[in-house]
Amino acid sequence: MNYQETIDFLFHQLPMFSRIGAAAYKKDLTNTIRLCNALNNPQARFKSVHIAGTNGKGSTSHMLAAILQAAGYKTGLYTSPHLKDFRERIKVNGNVCEETFVVEFTKKIKPLIAEIEPSFFEITVAMAFEYFAQQNVDIAIIEVGLGGRLDSTNIITPELSIITNIGFDHMNLLGNTLDKIAFEKAGIIKQHIPVVVGESLPVTKPVFLQKAELMIAPIVFAQEKRWVADWQHKQEHLVVDVVTAGTGEHQRFELDLMGIYQMKNLLTVLEAVHQLQIKGFSINHEQISYGLSHSKKINGLHGRWEILHYQPKIVLDVGHNEDGMKQIVEQIENTTFSHLHIIIGMVKDKEIDKVLQLLPKYALYYFTQANIPRALNAESLRLKAQSLGLEGKTFLNVNEALANAKQHAKSSDLIVVCGSVFLVGEVEA
Repeated sequence: MNYQETIDFLFHQLPMFSRIGAAAYKKDLTNTIRLCNALNNPQARFKSVHIAGTNGKGSTSHMLAAILQAAGYKTGLYTSPHLKDFRERIKVNGNVCEETFVVEFTKKIKPLIAEIEPSFFEITVAMAFEYFAQQNVDIAIIEVGLGGRLDSTNIITPELSIITNIGFDHMNLLGNTLDKIAFEKAGIIKQHIPVVVGESLPVTKPVFLQKAELMIAPIVFAQEKRWVADWQHKQEHLVVDVVTAGTGEHQRFELDLMGIYQMKNLLTVLEAVHQLQIKGFSINHEQISYGLSHSKKINGLHGRWEILHYQPKIVLDVGHNEDGMKQIVEQIENTTFSHLHIIIGMVKDKEIDKVLQLLPKYALYYFTQANIPRALNAESLRLKAQSLGLEGKTFLNVNEALANAKQHAKSSDLIVVCGSVFLVGEVEA
C-alpha cells in the first residue's frame, strides 16, 4: 500500500470515533497492551507527560511541548483529532511523522489488526509510541483521547500527569455528573507520579484528592499557585500578567494563542513546567517565554480563536461542548465588531440544546455540517436553533457557508466558524 491507500485503510476499515462515535470506543486497554507488547513496549523507552481534561488539552499540550523544545529537548507530541492531515497527530519537534513510517508501521502491524480488530485510536496510539521510541525523543507530551482511566494512552507511566479541567462532554461514555467525569479523568493519576490540576470545582476537587491519596501521588492545583492580574491583546498576541502566590512576584508572558481562555491553560502550563524543573528538567524563564510566544509557530496549533482574515475578521475555533462554547461567547463579547455572523455545525452526540442556548440571538447564523457520519444534519440543527430564537439558513458545507457569510459581511463585521473540530478542519483557508 502507498500512503493514501494506508490512510484509507486506517480511516475506513477500523472503527473510528470521530466518524461513528461511541461504537468505536473500546472500554478497556487490552488491545493497546497487545499492540504495544507486539512492538516490544515502545512507551517504556521514552519519558512522557500525560494530559487529560474536558477542554484545553490540545492548547496545553502544544504550549508545554513548545517550551520543552525551546529548552533544547527533543520533544514528541501526540494529539487528536487532526484537522487536515492524519500525521498532525504525531510530531517530533513540531515536524509531522513521515509518510513512509505510517505505511511501514501499518504493514507491520496488519496481521495483528486482523487478529484483534482494534479501533483506529488504538492503532494510532501504538503508532505514536513506536515513532517516539524510534526517534529517541527526550520526552513526549501525550494527550488523552477521551476520558482517561480507559483511554488507550493510559498505559504510560509519565513524569507528570496533568488534568486541565472537568466539564460536560461525552456523558454517554464518561458519566452524566461532574464527579463521575472527574473520576474517569483522574484515572491517569499514577502511583507516586505528581499531578497538576488546572481548574477544579467543589464537586471535583475531592475526587482528585482521593485518587491522589490512594496513589500516594503529590497533587498541585494550578489555580492556587498563580493567578492572572491583568491581560490585553497586543497585535497578534495575548499579553498576560501572572502573579505567583506567596511571593507576589509579577511575570509577563506573551502568547501567540489569542483566545482569552488560554489564560487558564497558561497557569496550568506554568505549574507543569515548575514540576518538571523539580524533577531535574533544565528550563529557564527565557525559554518559557519563547515557547509561549511561538507555540503556534513551533508546533502548528490551529483552530483556537485563530484569525484567518481581517476586514471582515474571520475566526476559527474548535470549541464544541458547553464549556467550550461559553469560552467562545466570552471571547466574542470581548471583541469589537459591527455585526456578528456565526457558522456552526455539530455532531449528533453532543449536548446540542445546551450549546445553542449559550449563543447570542443577535447573530446571523449559517447552519452546516461536516462530511462525517456523526455530523448532525444542517436542517435539523437549524430547526433546533430556531426553536431557541437563533435565525439563519442552511448550507451544504462549511466553505459554501463561509463564502455566503463573506458576501453579506461588512469589513467591520466578525465571522466565527465553530461547533465541531471536523467542521473547522474542512475550512479551505
